Amino acid sequence: MMFEAEDAALIQSLIEGMVEEPLWSTFIARLRARMGADYAAIVFRPLPPGSPEYRVVHLFSGQDWPPITAALYRENLYKTDPMPYHDLADGRVYALDELLRVGNPEHELYRKQMLEPNGMNQMRMLRVEEPGGVSAWLTVSRRVGDFQPEDDALLAELGPFLRAGLHTHVTRERERTAARVSHEAVSRMNFGWLTLDAEGRILDTDAHGARMLAMSGLLLKARGGRLSARSREVASAITGAVKELAGNPNGRPRAIVLSRDPWLDMLLIPAPPGTGTTGAPPALVAYVHADNWSSADRCDQLCQLFDLIPSEARLALALSRGMSIADAAGEIGITVESARTYSKRIYAKTGARGQSDLVRFIHRSVLAIA
Repeated sequence: MMFEAEDAALIQSLIEGMVEEPLWSTFIARLRARMGADYAAIVFRPLPPGSPEYRVVHLFSGQDWPPITAALYRENLYKTDPMPYHDLADGRVYALDELLRVGNPEHELYRKQMLEPNGMNQMRMLRVEEPGGVSAWLTVSRRVGDFQPEDDALLAELGPFLRAGLHTHVTRERERTAARVSHEAVSRMNFGWLTLDAEGRILDTDAHGARMLAMSGLLLKARGGRLSARSREVASAITGAVKELAGNPNGRPRAIVLSRDPWLDMLLIPAPPGTGTTGAPPALVAYVHADNWSSADRCDQLCQLFDLIPSEARLALALSRGMSIADAAGEIGITVESARTYSKRIYAKTGARGQSDLVRFIHRSVLAIA
């Protein structure tokens, strides 16, 4: 397919418009000028109903609808809009007389109340549908003078490019939305990461990991850039884990408790192959997890979620943090025998068959993102 230079520039602006802000603004302005239109627009919904950012995207060039007309449409006329938007064949260009039937009272009323006051006396409309099922409507209109066959041909030629551009944009939007939701969940779980070399020196960190490193008061960047801790016991544990795991890709992850209330822990693992994009690859990844809720808050939430009484909730929380029955009993100030009795009630109420089940139930519940 051969295009004149002007049309080639139009198609180029359509392709480049996928990353433009506002979206496709240059393309729509060029299309309006190329076709001598008073108004040109692209309308679509990039995300399906129920999505966090479900909305109508209305991109246009030319005179916008007068506020009174726009308000009239939003308040009432949209209910009786007779335009057969979803019935239009994909890729075909329609004239206004094919969209609204001459002599039909409802269609004539819509034409007089909505279209003519907005200068849409002559119109062309093209619908395209991308593979994911999202439709977009490309519309051009004039107040005076009808469009010509060559205008219709140009719009039809633009259809495949618009469909491809719409598909790319919709795919990116869905990925962005999924990434935002996932990021929000991870952020609410208070996870961050740091990468370390074989000597335990910090190479890189995400924003959340850097914030915990700077503000926790427990972790620190020691002399030479090594990851360490204010507590000698924790610092020794970090040093030992680094020595054990560095250069050992099959080494078992090492979990280190940094603080019990509020809870702060860290998991050191050998860096997966391909980790890092610049410089020397890291030897280790340290995942740092902070719980912004106090133990008392977490116990209240466990009571609500599993119908536990406070003493059971305190024991459940201790067990979920990896303590043995004996250690948990000492932590919350009860006898080991009482702890065993409470644990049976906890397992019955939560449906856990043992401590490992209990850990999984608690840490995979909504408490993880509370």
